[in-house]
Amino acid sequence: MPNEEFLAKGQKRTLILCVDRDGDLAIKGGIKTPVVGRGQNLNAAVSLALHDPEEPDANAIFEAVRVYDRLLGEVKSEEVFEIATISGSDLGGVEADRKIVAELNELLGTFTASEVILVTDGYSDEAVLPLVQSRVPVSSVRRIVVKHSESIEETAAIFTRYLKMIVENPRYSRMALGLPGLLILILGILSIFNMLYYYWIAFVFVVSAFMLIKGFGVDRTAKNFIQWIREYSPPPLQVQISSYSAIAGVLCLGVSIYLGSANIPIYANIANWMGHLWENFGFFIQGSMDLMVIGVILILLGRAMRWYFEHDVKLLRNAVLIVTVGWFREILYTTSNILKNPSPAANANADLSGQLIFSIIIGILISVASILVALVIHRSAKGFFKKTSEHVEDFGEN
Repeated sequence: MPNEEFLAKGQKRTLILCVDRDGDLAIKGGIKTPVVGRGQNLNAAVSLALHDPEEPDANAIFEAVRVYDRLLGEVKSEEVFEIATISGSDLGGVEADRKIVAELNELLGTFTASEVILVTDGYSDEAVLPLVQSRVPVSSVRRIVVKHSESIEETAAIFTRYLKMIVENPRYSRMALGLPGLLILILGILSIFNMLYYYWIAFVFVVSAFMLIKGFGVDRTAKNFIQWIREYSPPPLQVQISSYSAIAGVLCLGVSIYLGSANIPIYANIANWMGHLWENFGFFIQGSMDLMVIGVILILLGRAMRWYFEHDVKLLRNAVLIVTVGWFREILYTTSNILKNPSPAANANADLSGQLIFSIIIGILISVASILVALVIHRSAKGFFKKTSEHVEDFGEN
C-alpha cells in the first residue's frame, strides 16, 4: 500500500535518522548513503568501526540501532518504524548541507515519515537539525558523545573558526600573520649574510614602526587619502581660478615681507635698530609695497573672476576695490619717503607732506569715480547679474 494511504489511515510512521555530516561513512568505510534498514546500518557501523575504532559516527549508528530495537519492542499496531543513515561531505558548509538535504528528500520519497528521531554524533552534526525539522517534525534528538570528547570537539570547532577568521580576514591577518611573517623574513635574510647580530635592532625597529603606524592611524589616513585621490573630481572653473589666484597672492605677500625685511639696514646692536625704528619701517614699506599690492590685487582678481562666472553683483564692488588698492601703492611710496627722512629740510618736508595729502585726495576721487562707473554698469547690465534687486541698496551703501 502506498505511503499516503498509511498517513490517510492515521498510522504513525517514525524514522530513526542518523546523520554523518562530515561524510566519514564514504571516506573511511567506503559506504554509500543513504543506508536504510537495521541490517545495513549495523553492517555500516561495524565496517566504520573496523576502519577507525575512535570514529564517533560508528557509536551514533549503534545508538540509532539500539533506539530502533527498543521502539520495536514497544511497538503498537498503528506505528511503523524505519532506521536510516545519511551523510554530508568532508568539505563541510554549504556542500555538506546540500548533500544531506538531497539524501533526506530521497529517503522521504521511499518512506513518508510523520516524525523523526534524530541521532547525531556531537557538536557539528547537530547543525543539521533545522534542515531536517523544516521537512518533517523532529520528536526527539539523541546526541551521542564519546566520554571526554564533547569539550574537545567544541574547543576544536571554536579554534578552527577563529583560525579561519585570522587567516581570511585582512583586519586580523595583517597583525597575526603579516608582522610575524616580516620578522621571520628579516631573520632569514640576515642569517644568509651572517648578520644575525643586527636582528634585534631590526626587530625593535619593525615592531616600533608598526605600533606607531597603528597607534596614530597612519594606515587609515593613507587609505583615506588614496581613496580621496581616486574619487577626486576637480571643482568648477571659477573655483579653480579663485583658488589659484589666492595661492599666488599669498605667496606674493610672503615674498614681499621677506623683501621688506631685507631692505632694512643692518645695525650693530638692537639699541641702534630701535633708535631708527620709524626709518626701518619706512625701508620695510618701500621694499615690500610693490609685491604686497600685487598680491592683494591677485587675490581680489581671483574673486572677481569667480563672481563674473557666477553673475554675482559683488563683481562690481570688487572691481572698485582693485582700483583703490592699485592706487594705494602711491600712498605707501610717499609714506615710506616721509618715514625714511624724519627731519629733512623744511621745504623738502613740506613737499613730502603735500605729496601724501595729494595722493590721498586722488585716491578718494578715484574710488568715487570707480563707484559711479560701477553703478552705471550695474544699471545697464541688470540682466547679467543674479538677484539684482536684493543687492542694489546694499551696493549703493558700500
